[in-house]
This record gives sequence, C-alpha cells and structure tokens, in this order.
Amino acid sequence: MSHARCIRATIEAANRVGFPLDRLQFEITEVEEVRSDGHLRRIVEEYRAIGFGSAIDDFGAGYAGLNLLTHFQPDVLKIDMNLVRNIDQDRTRRLIVRNLVQLAGELPCTLIAEGIETLDEARCLADLGITLHQGYAYARPGFEGLPQPDAALLEKVKAA
Repeated sequence: MSHARCIRATIEAANRVGFPLDRLQFEITEVEEVRSDGHLRRIVEEYRAIGFGSAIDDFGAGYAGLNLLTHFQPDVLKIDMNLVRNIDQDRTRRLIVRNLVQLAGELPCTLIAEGIETLDEARCLADLGITLHQGYAYARPGFEGLPQPDAALLEKVKAA
C-alpha cells in the first residue's frame, strides 16, 4: 500500500471512531534497513503536517543508530530492550543511556525505555532521568483489553 493510501485509510479509520489525529504516531522500526533517507524524511514531514507524531522504535538495535537521527528528529525515541537489559549492573549501558538522555533533551524528543523486566532496571532508568517505561516488570501484554500494571512496582520505582 502506498503511503498516501495508508494516510487516507488511517485518517478515515480515526474519523470513524472519533480518534484525534494528533494522538496518532508514525513509528519507524530501527531494526529495518532504511534504503532512502530522503523518502523517509518526506513521509515523516507529510505525517507531521497532518498532525501525526513520529517515533523510532528499537533504537540501539538496528541498522541506522545515530545516523537516522541526522536525517530527522522524532517526537519519541524508544530505547531497545538490549540497552535496558541489566543496565543496573552494566556501566557501559548506563553510560550510553545517560548520553541518550542528554541527546534527547537537546533534540528535543521524549525517551521511552522498552523491555524492563526488573525493579532494579526500572530504578536505574528512573535515576538516569527516563520516566516513561514499558516492560514485563509492569504488566504483560493484554489481548482484547488493557492489562493492569503492577501498582506495587510503580510505587517502589517512584520511592527510589
């Protein structure tokens, strides 16, 4: 499907259910190779003009890495779980993520840490300044409904 048809179908679906367009987000998965940066930039600019947000998913796991950020700055940067895994025990991971926090603040874009599985990972990421988390530590994915997050874990992370 062409991106123009994709945009039309997305807008039609959002209008049918009364979903605000400014709440939609176009995600680029960094694990997929981007063959034409100019084409991607034009698509992102067109989506932004409509009001869609943009995100790079799985950042730190794929082909483009920081090079992708030189071509466009997303609204959201989702840090891949491989950078998150055992971050509380790994100085190198902490150093990389600490610098991503600084970079995101200067671009500016919002960071989300993906794949958090332990309280120690969550606390470490919160200490580094990342307040948006997702992962099994909080809740398993749900089917036909939203899962309930682990309220006790949320309180423990906030208390740290």
